[in-house]
Amino acid sequence: MATSTESWGGRVPLMIAHCAGMVDLVALPVWVGALIERYGFDEPHAGGLATLFLVGAVISSLFFARLFNRLNGRVAATIGYALSAIAFAAATQTASWGGLAALHFVAGASAGCALSFTHGAIAHASNPHRLFAIVGLALGVFAILFLGATPNLINAFGGPALFAVFAVVMAVAAIASAIAFPTITARSAAGEDIVEEVAHLKPAVWFGIAGISCMALTQAMMFSFLQHIGVDRGFGAEAVTGVLIALGFVNLIPAPLAAYLETRVSPRLVLAIGPILQALIVIAITTSSSFFGYAIPALFFAAVMIFTHTFAFGVLARLDPTARALAGTPAMLMVGAAIGPILGGVMVSSFGYGSLAVAALVINAFALLLFTRLHAPARPLAAAPAR
Repeated sequence: MATSTESWGGRVPLMIAHCAGMVDLVALPVWVGALIERYGFDEPHAGGLATLFLVGAVISSLFFARLFNRLNGRVAATIGYALSAIAFAAATQTASWGGLAALHFVAGASAGCALSFTHGAIAHASNPHRLFAIVGLALGVFAILFLGATPNLINAFGGPALFAVFAVVMAVAAIASAIAFPTITARSAAGEDIVEEVAHLKPAVWFGIAGISCMALTQAMMFSFLQHIGVDRGFGAEAVTGVLIALGFVNLIPAPLAAYLETRVSPRLVLAIGPILQALIVIAITTSSSFFGYAIPALFFAAVMIFTHTFAFGVLARLDPTARALAGTPAMLMVGAAIGPILGGVMVSSFGYGSLAVAALVINAFALLLFTRLHAPARPLAAAPAR
């Protein structure tokens, strides 16, 4: 079925594909928590498995982003998500760290390929900021369903239920991509050498990519142990699961809010506040000994990243007419996120939860410095056709 990014027929598969490819942004607390509690891995080994998924996604995204304008996006997304589904299905059949490590890497590499084409397609929309906000809202809805159902499934059926859920999510994304992944019309003018254009991307693009990677590092480092911190402090599994479900509802807010504020708030202001607020939330979560001191900042943790990244995506879409940089969004996010789980695991096991706050301060100070070098050109985006 032929669809475009300007119709809901093309947007819906992108929404589904975004949720599947960005599953780590939703699942890390449950993911790492299940690996510790159900499989008996220590923090570094549990975080290491999530890291291997993200490392696979980074390597794959770096490779396929270069090929974005040469390969068929529908075929690439379909095959990528299908292979990821197969890898996660296979993960339900083993409990060894080595076997899970190999399957996590394969699943990540496959999903990273598919997500590169998904984000490249979003970047080619007439209004990338708005479409990224739409898929971000879908991720918020997905978060509620995932965080509400998955912990209960794990309690009922054990650790393999987590990977069964991942397999289903990836399979649904593969089917949606096969049916209606949108056809992309290259934004570059005829006769332009896209490879040459990418080779001379503005330095601001690279500053933006590095800044997002830093925030993603903090996000993954803290989020991986969000559930474990609550359980470890004696708040109770049910109460912590309730926090995660409520977090999913809060995640419905940042994407539509970012879309509404697109022309009302300066991207510079958002990219300045985002890293600061994220670091402050990490400090609050890791230093509080009360349930509400833990729960209230935890509710808004992922929302800060979603809101800030939506503005960053819009800025980068303006700066990069080839969409190659945004096809590499999985790499820019996950190169930081890939380090986060294992770094967080090592720090927690060696120095305690407070070390996460110190690391967040250092990393996000650097992110803030990088974002000060990112400037969006003052040209309006083309208006989308009325629907």
